[in-house]
Amino acid sequence: MDGVAKDKQKTIETQIGNPFKIRIWEDRDRGEAWAPIFDEEAFILLDDDYQETSTYNAGMRGLEFEALKIGDFEIVFEKRLGWKFTAENRKRFSIHVLG
Repeated sequence: MDGVAKDKQKTIETQIGNPFKIRIWEDRDRGEAWAPIFDEEAFILLDDDYQETSTYNAGMRGLEFEALKIGDFEIVFEKRLGWKFTAENRKRFSIHVLG
């Protein structure tokens, strides 16, 4: 099950042991980087890949997670620019994990 960040909040339903991927647009030409913030006791990051979709170093970043426990959690992505100390934007994903 994939989640594509288009608005501020997206809900993903998954099960323990069933990997899911969140894809998010990233413009590396501008120095953008989305930093994921999540409970490391609830999720493990399995993969972090990037596919450039234009000649200007912009593309889709895909992060694959696996849930480790049942419950309702949140994964927050903060958009950071290399020259700033604070997040420019945030995208929130509500994750509902079933057994």
